[in-house]
Amino acid sequence: MKQAEKTKGIATEARSSSMTALLKGVLIAYCITAIVFLAYAVLITYTSMSENYLSVVSAGTTIVAVIVAGFDAARGARSRGWLWGIAAGAVYALILLLIMSVVQKGFYYDSRTVTLIILALSGGGLGGVIGINFRK
Repeated sequence: MKQAEKTKGIATEARSSSMTALLKGVLIAYCITAIVFLAYAVLITYTSMSENYLSVVSAGTTIVAVIVAGFDAARGARSRGWLWGIAAGAVYALILLLIMSVVQKGFYYDSRTVTLIILALSGGGLGGVIGINFRK
């Protein structure tokens, strides 16, 4: 009986640690996103650079950010790094979609939304595959 309780406690602790790593990864991903977007805004404002590259900067930032989020999430997991990475990408995309729907005063489902979801899930999965091999 005591062995079963001990095993259950260890599993709960591992899950809690993995969730903490996932949330930490998503937070770091949003820090990366904010830094890149602020730098791009400064470049647009104070140089002759135009907004023509906004979609490229946005997609590139999303990919890098979710790879980092997936990497961090998987490092805190015991196994299934790809799944924890996809979960981190999904959380990143969900938060971003919620923010976009508030700013745009409604949710719009279009090709950019689909692209965001695909990039977030695949980038997170890739980061998870890499991160599980760099476990603590």
